[in-house]
Order: sequence, then structure tokens, then C-alpha cells
Amino acid sequence: MDDTAARDRRLLLLSVWASAAFAAVSSVWGVLSGSSMIVFDGLSSFASIGLSMLAVVALRTSRRGPDERYPWGREAWEPLVVVIKAVALAALCVYAVVGGIADLLNGGREVSTGWALAYAVVATVAGVVVTVLMRRGGRSDLVRAEAAEWFGDTLLSVGVLVGFVIAAVLVSAGRPDLAAYVDPAMVVVVSLAFLRIPGRLIGEGTREILAMSPPADTRAELDAAVEAVREEFGLAEAFLRASKVGGRVDVEVDYVVGEGSSVHTVADGDAVRQALHDRLEALGHERSVVVAITTDRRWAV
Repeated sequence: MDDTAARDRRLLLLSVWASAAFAAVSSVWGVLSGSSMIVFDGLSSFASIGLSMLAVVALRTSRRGPDERYPWGREAWEPLVVVIKAVALAALCVYAVVGGIADLLNGGREVSTGWALAYAVVATVAGVVVTVLMRRGGRSDLVRAEAAEWFGDTLLSVGVLVGFVIAAVLVSAGRPDLAAYVDPAMVVVVSLAFLRIPGRLIGEGTREILAMSPPADTRAELDAAVEAVREEFGLAEAFLRASKVGGRVDVEVDYVVGEGSSVHTVADGDAVRQALHDRLEALGHERSVVVAITTDRRWAV
């Protein structure tokens, strides 16, 4: 787990430095081109720097393990930071929408299309590179959230590139009046489209903070492991309760012993626990597991 944590930290720091580069370049390029879309990209990058640093701190904190203050571990810091990041990005998008609508009502914004096109190409290529690195190397939910953010930025950069191409065509056709509406219109459309990403991250992070049931694929894996152990020892029933918090999966399993079961002693119960432990370990999650064995169904329901 130490190697995985170190790799995740490196990827989060990569996101910090990439965001810093984007913030600096976007700010200068946005002023030179007169594009509020590029300035918005720079503002979002500035926000991402602080949020990515927060993610690094959260990752280090969650990997410190349980102690007296955190008897179940610190993994809850991960979804908490994901939600904070997502809310901040959503607020920035709403602010940009309001500004874009104001520009549209005031007659648009004149943009240097050559500068804007060059920026859109650079942003798209750089976004693809960072996205690929983040998605291939990341293991934690924090890194996955960063990768989702970069993927969204890259898709939006493609849309911005198309928009600036349209603006350049309009200018070439002698309609700079119409081209002036392209930049603020893109701010509104891009910001509204980007809201989907923080919305999804808020939903996923909130589920983990509230200790709700894990994602369907994780739940299916846990169900399969529990059922396999039940069949192996001839147990009558199995009841599974599970939740996912950051990189940790909390599992409580209640097995009901029937007449045909091979479980009769405490040692037999320990064999059941070991079998379940081995199967869950193969799934690769950090986990907190409680296994109860009873002959009375009412204690399991």
C-alpha cells in the first residue's frame, strides 16, 4: 500500500503543477486575446491548485491508519475533500454562467481569434496528456476525482476549439458582430456542461460520507465472496451489510448456522472468518470486516 500511496501522491502533485502552469498561461493568454473563456479557464486552474493541494493532504491523512481518535481509520477524509472540491468547482461554474450571460446581454465580447485558437490547441493537447497519466496511474478516489476533472477540462477544450474556429470563420466572412457573441456563449455552454462533473462527484462523495451502500460492482463482488463462503461451509443464510468510505470497505456479515452446516465449534467459526478474509483480500480493498455466526436467525436480520 506504501507504493500505491506514493504513486497517488506523485499524481496529485502532477495535477498541482499542471494546474499552476495552466493558470499562469491562461491568465496571460486570456488578457492578450480578450477572451473571457480563457480567463475562466485560468480561474478554474487557480482554484484547482488549492484544491489539489488539499487532496494531497487528505491522501496523506487517510493513509496514517487508525488510532484512538480515529478507531476506524481516516479514509473519510477522501470523500470529504472530493465533495469540497466539487462544490468549489460548481460555484465557479455558476459564477462564470452569470458573467457570460451578462456579456451576451451587453453585445458580446471582441476576441483575437488567432490567439484564442492557438490557446485552444495547446490546452487540448496538454489536457489529453495529463488526463491519460492520471487515469492510468491512479488508485485512490482522490486521484480518480482529479482524473475526472481533467477529462472534463479536456472535453471542454475541444468544444472551445470548435467555438473559436466558428468565430474565426465569422470574422473571415465579414461578420465580427456575430463573432463577438461566440466567446460569452461558450462560457455559458461550457460552464453548464462542466457542472455535470462536480454534480456526479458530490453525489458519490456524499454517499460515502453517509456510509451508504457501495457502488453496484463493489457490492456484487462482496455478495459473491460471502455467498461462496456460505456454500463452502453449508451455512443456511448470510446477511451482508457494507459501505465504502474512501479506499476502505466496511463489511459486516451475519451467517446463520443450519442443521447441515459443518460449523460446530469456535474453531470452525474462525475457519469461516479466515475463508471470507482470504476472498475479500483478493478483491484488493482496504477493509474493516466483522463476521458474526449464530443459530438464531433473528440476531442476523
